[in-house]
Amino acid sequence: MPTPKIHGIIGYTVTPFGANGEGLDLDALGRSIDRMIDAGVHAIAPLGSTGEGAYLNDAEWDQVAEFSLQHVAKRVPTIVSVSDLTTAKAIRRARFAQAQGADVVMVLPASYWKLSEAEILAHYQAIGASIDVPIMLYNNPATSGTDMSVELILKIFHAVENVTLVKESTGDIQRMHKLQLLGEGQVPFYNGCNPLALEAFAAGARGWCTAAANLIPQLNLDLYQAVLEHDLQRARALFYRQLPLLDFILKGGLPATVKAGLELTGLNAGEPRRPVFALNDSARQQLQTLLQTLS
Repeated sequence: MPTPKIHGIIGYTVTPFGANGEGLDLDALGRSIDRMIDAGVHAIAPLGSTGEGAYLNDAEWDQVAEFSLQHVAKRVPTIVSVSDLTTAKAIRRARFAQAQGADVVMVLPASYWKLSEAEILAHYQAIGASIDVPIMLYNNPATSGTDMSVELILKIFHAVENVTLVKESTGDIQRMHKLQLLGEGQVPFYNGCNPLALEAFAAGARGWCTAAANLIPQLNLDLYQAVLEHDLQRARALFYRQLPLLDFILKGGLPATVKAGLELTGLNAGEPRRPVFALNDSARQQLQTLLQTLS
């Protein structure tokens, strides 16, 4: 199956809400997408953790997916997160995303009950058999409750034809080295942990999936360019310059920190949906200081 050449900086969108976290602000979503594409990001990824996909009802999820894909309009590739608790619901979302023109769908094996390796494999097999677009396998135990070993990831990669990309977000750089080694350099993998960006590129990551592209896209892009040019000194300087903000985004929670940062830079995307709180005044001040330092 042909896979689009996903590389570089992959910008993860927020889902802007109206007053009190109700309704959708699609105008703000469109402007946030344009800001990242105009800055030069290499792909757009709606409805992931940053996009609060888990907190949307089906009608809202469909609206955001359809709007995002139409608004991106093939200017860059799109990776739509279709994760859901049940296989049937994930399949419904995957089919909807494909019908709307997604280039790739991303699947996180979210669970309430602890899943066995056989259950995880069957989940990916069922989704893969239901669509004709590539799947990005996503490993993020912090949000899904499921941690896939490198061996299991490779088993799924080889067993499901359209699982052709891997996003690794455990925060363990050795996972990426092991993917590169055991996958014999044939498994396209992507970094999903902001503070590991520089090490991930050194380990062979094809790209960096980051919500930070909403706030500091140029610094993210400059880092990637320095990596491509094998300019380690410049890459190191660029990475450590943005690291305090990357750490802040991770520790403060993606929806809360990115939405606050967007507002501080002129785009009101509303607050996160409850039970997630918006940043408090002290954290907002800290974020504003970090952004001013990087401007």
